[in-house]
Amino acid sequence: MTTLAPNNPDSIYAFTVKDAKGNDVDLNIYRGKVMLIVNVASKCGMTNSNYTELNQLYEKYKDQGLEILAFPCNQFGEEEPGSNVEISEFVCTRFRSEFPIFDKIEVNGDNASPLYKYLKLGKWGIFGDDIQWNFAKFLVSKDGQVVHRYYPTTSPLSLEYDIKQLLE
Repeated sequence: MTTLAPNNPDSIYAFTVKDAKGNDVDLNIYRGKVMLIVNVASKCGMTNSNYTELNQLYEKYKDQGLEILAFPCNQFGEEEPGSNVEISEFVCTRFRSEFPIFDKIEVNGDNASPLYKYLKLGKWGIFGDDIQWNFAKFLVSKDGQVVHRYYPTTSPLSLEYDIKQLLE
């Protein structure tokens, strides 16, 4: 769960979250990087395609400043039932993902992570406030501002143009 919930955050850098091992991670360590923040699940029908494509994006752009931050969530069809250890083992073994996996969180409702409450503040039109399902994606600029939100069904590889624009 997010450990720091600032009253009026001006960027994503105002937050501290927990990694999958329970350690505090100040998101300020990602300052100057483009971030793709995704709520993930291991047992979703979109798991294989999303992790495969997220890995491809990360491998291609990590040296240029892309970071992918994966936040497991069990709110949609109970498709992320495992512990943080089980989730990390699954992601690292099955998909050989190198991007960070964080603590399992809630993204909707009263117990939603403060980070996700912040991510959802944008004027997202038909999206409304709630995350619809696993693998919703937020693209964050180098200065910590949320610039795009994508549906769960949006292919990670289709974000390549937007990512490249922000990396320049």
